[in-house]
Amino acid sequence: MCGIAGWYRRGNRNVDQSMVKAQCNTIVHRGPDDEGILIDGDLGMGMRRLSIVDLAGGHQPIESPDRRHVIVFNGEIYNHLDLRTELEARGHAFTTRSDTETILSAYREWGDAAWARLEGMFAVAIWDRRERRLTLARDPIGIKPLYLTEQDGGLAFASELPALEVLQGHRFDVSPRAVHDFFSFGHIRTPRSIYAQVRSLRPGYFLTLGPDGEAVETSYWRPQYRQGEQRSEQEWVETFRERWLKTVEQHMLSDVEVGAFLSGGIDSAAVVAAMSKLGGPPVRTFTIGFPVERFNEAPAAESVAKHLGCRHTTRIIDLKLARDILPDVQRCYGEPFADPSAVPTWYVSQVAREQVKVALSGDGGDELFMGYKRHRTERKIGRMNPVARRLAQTVAGWPSTPIKALNPALHRIQKALGSAGLPDGVSRFFARTQITSPAMRARVYDPAFLQTVEGSHPFEQLRDEYFPDPAETISRDPLEQFVHADLALNLPSAMLTKVDRASMAHSLEVRVPMLGPSFVNWALSVPTEMKMRGTVGKYVVKQAIAPWLPEGFINRPKRGFAIPLQDWFAGDFGGFAQELWQTSSFRHAGFLSQSGVDTVFEEHRTAKRDHGRFLYALTIFCLWWDGHQAR
Repeated sequence: MCGIAGWYRRGNRNVDQSMVKAQCNTIVHRGPDDEGILIDGDLGMGMRRLSIVDLAGGHQPIESPDRRHVIVFNGEIYNHLDLRTELEARGHAFTTRSDTETILSAYREWGDAAWARLEGMFAVAIWDRRERRLTLARDPIGIKPLYLTEQDGGLAFASELPALEVLQGHRFDVSPRAVHDFFSFGHIRTPRSIYAQVRSLRPGYFLTLGPDGEAVETSYWRPQYRQGEQRSEQEWVETFRERWLKTVEQHMLSDVEVGAFLSGGIDSAAVVAAMSKLGGPPVRTFTIGFPVERFNEAPAAESVAKHLGCRHTTRIIDLKLARDILPDVQRCYGEPFADPSAVPTWYVSQVAREQVKVALSGDGGDELFMGYKRHRTERKIGRMNPVARRLAQTVAGWPSTPIKALNPALHRIQKALGSAGLPDGVSRFFARTQITSPAMRARVYDPAFLQTVEGSHPFEQLRDEYFPDPAETISRDPLEQFVHADLALNLPSAMLTKVDRASMAHSLEVRVPMLGPSFVNWALSVPTEMKMRGTVGKYVVKQAIAPWLPEGFINRPKRGFAIPLQDWFAGDFGGFAQELWQTSSFRHAGFLSQSGVDTVFEEHRTAKRDHGRFLYALTIFCLWWDGHQAR
């Protein structure tokens, strides 16, 4: 695990080592154990290493025996020993035990066909000295980040945005479309970044760039539903257990101790239960709690840890202290990122790093096995007849009631029903994952900015941009369309971004067994009725792990690492956020309406409406903006 960065200037313009060194200096937190830099004329690339496998021999960059190819790599390849055995039979010799060297040999043997054979998470850069060609590749799901910028005839890449910002002669202009993304969804949707000149390499793609011509991006994997074998319910449950234990065992491959996040939910419990089943010393588990009872998952996590005999650590977050570290949390993302669970994820990573260098996490289970409440809502909406859809849209348009206590429930129902009139599951996905509605954006956006970024049918326009003709390219089932968009877009843009930056800020490697490529491919073949049974999501997961966990645990309502936003903004934090907005230069940047935002603060303060998600996003953006302006 590490961070990588580089610059291919092209045109025989030499790269100064100090530039690549400056890039690596910005990502020391991703790899505090080692550094390596290669300079070859107009190509420079480097890495910072967090030593996990082959502690003594895994120094990068690694060269091929003939010195033609050189690699830097961020991630872990869990099947690298199997690949190594196959490669040795084909005549490849190895001088280290590292998976980095295995990737390089695989590339030399199979070319770009190697990427689909890697079982793991990765961002890779390979330099071909003879042909002066750079190849970049990213894992199928987008677990590891890789940013790109093409300027002045060259291409620079990095694991994090700050490692690009240090390069001389590059522009970094805030993208209005990215600002719109952020205030619509709380994050910036891949492949965009906050900067107009920077994008991310899409998950499941590789890029090649030679001394002449344009960079070429090619897909080597994309999620695809397919019909699995005919099996009974019990056979599906048994197959899940078998495959789950195998993928968890693969993800425990390490030369250092491996711990686990334990949130109190099904997925993290499934991870820890499998780790315990596989034997070895008691698993070190880590959870974060809140002093607000309805948000506190610590007791549930502790019951699982006790049942499984884990060495458990709980840390309760003081919400006042959480406010103080918010600038640090935001800074680790390099661009605005407003998932409130980033705060407890940052904290739990800090706690885990005090004891381990690697932790497993349950991310991906909801996207693969239909575990979100929005998936249950989509199933209901997809089964509505036209009359019921029209009625749902009518309810969605009702104004708030004079009885304040009734409004929160009304607003939740309205959000659920507001997408009923949209034509397909993908459009409804965009409607259900937004943190602000079109009506809200019309209130808080500057009118000129609104006209630039939002059309009259925003959700269908997003569908056409990302997933045109979903009935043909994804599935005819609206629920599968919805969940596919969650997996292909929301997972890499939001969930995996949150975990990667928050964990690497503390030099902690987090692995996600649910998202091993082989396991994902299998999960996509599991029939819908085994994923969602009635209103029960993750049905096959729950049935498979129930015998491993405390009685009744699988029937607990889903919470995860949530944070009490409404309470937070109703108290002192609301005053802090409003003062930040009033003093930030972002207030005058022309994106938001000053009077519109001021009204939103007043409505939240007086409990007329819960605007916690928008106000948290605004706070995060102001923190980022002021830092960006200072730089």
